[in-house]
Amino acid sequence: MKKLFLILPFYFFTFLPLAADEGMWTIYNLPPQVFDVMQQEGFEMTYNDLYFGENSLKSACVNFSGYCSGVVVSPDGLVFTNHHCGFESIRSHSTVEHDYMLNGFYAKTYEEELPNEDMFVSFMIDQEDITDRVMKLGFEDMTVEQQEMLIDSMEQAMSRDIKEKDSTLRAEIKPFYEGNKFYLTTYQDFTDLRLVFAIPKSMGKFGGETDNWMWPRQTCDFSVFRIYANPKTNGPAAYSKENVPYHPKRWAQVSMQGYKEGDFAMTIGYPGSTERYLSSYGIREMRDADNATRAQVRGVKQDIMIRHMRADEGVRIKYDSKYAQSSNYWKNSIGMNKCIDSIGIINQKKQYEDRIAAYQDSTGYLKDKLNFKDMARMYNERLQDRRAFMYWAETFSRTNEFCTRAMALSRGMEVKGPKEKPKKQYIEFEDNSNEWDEALDREVFAALLKNYKDNLDSKYLPAFYKTISTKFGNNYTAYVDYLYKKSKIMKKGKRLYVNKKSYQKDPGVQFGLDLLENLAYLREQLLPTYDSIDIQERYLCAAKLRMEQDLPHYSDANFTMRLSYGQVGGFELGGKPSGYYTTAESIVEKMKQADKNIEYFAEPIMHELLSARDFGAYTDKTTGKMQLCFLTNNDITGGNSGSPMFDGKGQLIGLAFDGNWDSLSSDINFDSRLARCIGVDIRYVLFMMDKWGHADRLLREINAK
Repeated sequence: MKKLFLILPFYFFTFLPLAADEGMWTIYNLPPQVFDVMQQEGFEMTYNDLYFGENSLKSACVNFSGYCSGVVVSPDGLVFTNHHCGFESIRSHSTVEHDYMLNGFYAKTYEEELPNEDMFVSFMIDQEDITDRVMKLGFEDMTVEQQEMLIDSMEQAMSRDIKEKDSTLRAEIKPFYEGNKFYLTTYQDFTDLRLVFAIPKSMGKFGGETDNWMWPRQTCDFSVFRIYANPKTNGPAAYSKENVPYHPKRWAQVSMQGYKEGDFAMTIGYPGSTERYLSSYGIREMRDADNATRAQVRGVKQDIMIRHMRADEGVRIKYDSKYAQSSNYWKNSIGMNKCIDSIGIINQKKQYEDRIAAYQDSTGYLKDKLNFKDMARMYNERLQDRRAFMYWAETFSRTNEFCTRAMALSRGMEVKGPKEKPKKQYIEFEDNSNEWDEALDREVFAALLKNYKDNLDSKYLPAFYKTISTKFGNNYTAYVDYLYKKSKIMKKGKRLYVNKKSYQKDPGVQFGLDLLENLAYLREQLLPTYDSIDIQERYLCAAKLRMEQDLPHYSDANFTMRLSYGQVGGFELGGKPSGYYTTAESIVEKMKQADKNIEYFAEPIMHELLSARDFGAYTDKTTGKMQLCFLTNNDITGGNSGSPMFDGKGQLIGLAFDGNWDSLSSDINFDSRLARCIGVDIRYVLFMMDKWGHADRLLREINAK
């Protein structure tokens, strides 16, 4: 079920009857007419080979650590994903002395492969529609809170049933079609995942923010991990030195054959979240309250971060991954809003809603339930409150270490010490100084405090702003310095004794309480309309499905496995053809501009390798070029990063890693003329593993054809 107080992702919708290449399809119930089109466009596998059983192609595709996608490419459990998906692992193993971000990493033996905390891959085992079972329990007559409790209890019960048959499996129930349907998905998770290979950041993130969401691209966006398993069962196991490489029954065959314009292309991955059924009123809220706020706050934060990162290598190592995560959707928010306005998407969506209203009038479907006037009124009532909530989330949630600790205290942390002596019970923060920098943390904190006040009405301000005004003369730096000096929560090894008067007097504790009190106020403002809006959006989706019942419809993405299909090909860019691939020559030209743009820097060895006159087996047979990245019109959004890109035979030809700037509106209104998926050519991946990494053992294991 949707949760009210998560930072909601971007909203998406579709207005028109389905285009052949649009869609993020659940595979277990792939509509026959969709599969027929896939075959007409060049898909050569049977449906059974695609989905059913452990030997199906879907069994080689994984959820990568809950935020990306990946693909198994060898009989010994090697997994390909994007470089940016593996970046936090690469960063966490890096030091100033051994900087794997800057210098890359290659484990020449199994023993050198690096384990990772809190990383995993999930294999989807099965999926089924359980909507009838949910509805028979009175779902439609419940409040939203009761509905969430019902789904949670069903998920727990079904998980127990599944685990009784196989303790390594887990069950997950998620809503589809805005809560009009519910699917049960069974997964198997492997938590011993080890880093095997990473190229230098100069190539894995080539072009940085300059090229992010842009075409043409030359980024070699890949990293390599290995799944480890219980040596006796070949099943999931917690990390142990005794574990051995996992032996899957199916892995993807890596292809050296390439592609040409018009060839069939398919991705299978885990797109994160879309809202393509959302109303025009929800789109307006997304533009004005969510995207605009995200872009504004992150812009302030990132300017400070990058300045500190460029001044100190140690700081850069700590914040490289955090900066990349922040800047990715900072830029996306800016581009998304430009597309909403330039294309007139809100008005287009409103015209489509007028069609639905006319259908409702003529058929009586959802009469006295779906009400566009009520929906408009409720969205208008909460717009400023939603904007304030987003400012709160972007300012105080996971933006600096002080806020993180203060809120953790106020929400309740583990209390240590003897139970029989309450005054000796305490809370103590673990030393995580290797993850943050005090000077950067302080400056970001002060800047965001000021930015929050400058952009919101006084009724939305936490109580500590009165202290900042009266005691510090609105000097935010002085206030932050005071918190760091007087509060124990940032002092290494200090204990906060929870049953002493000094605990409540600690300014950090009070700061956290003020923050959570302010959050409770914001929630209170949003609550009166939330459930009603959620129900109206569900009715709107149901009306669309009924009005277009003769057409196949896919559900919004919700980080479950989805298939997308289409063709290799470019688009019109400024009245000129974009081209559908980039070449080694193009990256060398950009590398030469590094003196003007540091994000085009690459080491001399990269210049040398990519300036070769002959690329041998990595040369495309059709173009005679070494191809780096390519375009398809597959449907893509966040979470698809690392998704395998297959040809019509189900062979791996690339890894999806981005969409293009011109199609950011496709996340709102899919436009087959502009919507493109950018992938790294698998031959470019193998070339870097070979010529830069000399990873002969891995290349033999992968056995590309």
